[in-house]
Amino acid sequence: MVTGVLPARRPLSKRVLRQALRVFNVAATPYGVDRYVELVRPTWSSTEVRAKVVEVQRTTPRGVTLTLRPNGNWSGFAAGQHTQLSVEIDGMRHTRCYSMTNDALSKDGLIELSITAHPEGRVSQHLVRTARKGQTVALTAALGTFTLPATEPDHLLLISGGSGITPVMSMLRTRCSLGWEKPVTFLHYALTEADMLYRTELEWIARTASNVRLVRVFTDHPGTGDLDGFLTRAHLEAAAPKWREAETFVCGPAPLMDSAGALFAEAGRREHFHTEAFTLTQFAAEVGSVDGTVRFGSSERGVASNGTTLLLQAEAAGLTPLSGCRMGICHTCARRLSTGVVRDAVTGELTDGPDAIIRICVSVPVGDVEIDL
Repeated sequence: MVTGVLPARRPLSKRVLRQALRVFNVAATPYGVDRYVELVRPTWSSTEVRAKVVEVQRTTPRGVTLTLRPNGNWSGFAAGQHTQLSVEIDGMRHTRCYSMTNDALSKDGLIELSITAHPEGRVSQHLVRTARKGQTVALTAALGTFTLPATEPDHLLLISGGSGITPVMSMLRTRCSLGWEKPVTFLHYALTEADMLYRTELEWIARTASNVRLVRVFTDHPGTGDLDGFLTRAHLEAAAPKWREAETFVCGPAPLMDSAGALFAEAGRREHFHTEAFTLTQFAAEVGSVDGTVRFGSSERGVASNGTTLLLQAEAAGLTPLSGCRMGICHTCARRLSTGVVRDAVTGELTDGPDAIIRICVSVPVGDVEIDL
């Protein structure tokens, strides 16, 4: 049954619905039917995932938790996945990646996102300050392979730091909903007790759920958590003595991810070690010579390369290219490399033109470069 899209006396097949929408879109040229319907129902779209903010909770000094009701184009998610949320700031659309935190098996049709404001985070700071009930945001379908296993592992080890708690919180909530009973260790690092997202709920789960152990580390306030300092082998041994046998999921700042990766690689557990990161780490390789000129072909502008990413150089030249996550995830900033060579700041991989599609937020020019911008 088609509901909330077009009125109908009887069920319509998806093919008939698509044909009807094409007719309406042609009739509504030049804007399409969406532009008219959204004037009275902002979350409605024939193709896009949009969501209404139905609850706003400012849960920590730097954080906000949003409960969203997506429209009918949302098709659900697996625990651990993320979405790309778009919001308009000062007339420009900005996109960032946020993980769902709620139980993936919930039937209420809602999704929950917890967002922590970062010092350089334009979108996160905007949402923490101004998010309001009734607001409409744009989303993408759920993305990512950082997901809870299909079958219950003998031991599940969840390690997170700061806002990296969000995808593993969804894993834990979904695990509880599934009725799994094998051991789970939840090791979380936060600056202080007040900064820890979901602290009260996690402590309640640890008290009441079978075989769930919570280990808290507050790095700025030693002596107030269960352990002190940063992730080490000693921390793993204290939190989960059989950590080498666990199926492990890690999300958090780069130093935490790097430490965990090194420890599990040394233990020969790479195939049972899973990570998720939404921050751009240090360049994987030296950029090399930055001498040369960057030319923005469509804009007919050129600048002397300064060794930063093409996105930053474009903005410094007064251009306003579309961008989203600014860390190579969402592909909003993808552009055609007309000539020259660029280095990927994440992988160190070199790409040369002509006509290669590159993400300018993580592409650094090597010598003379021209892009279609």
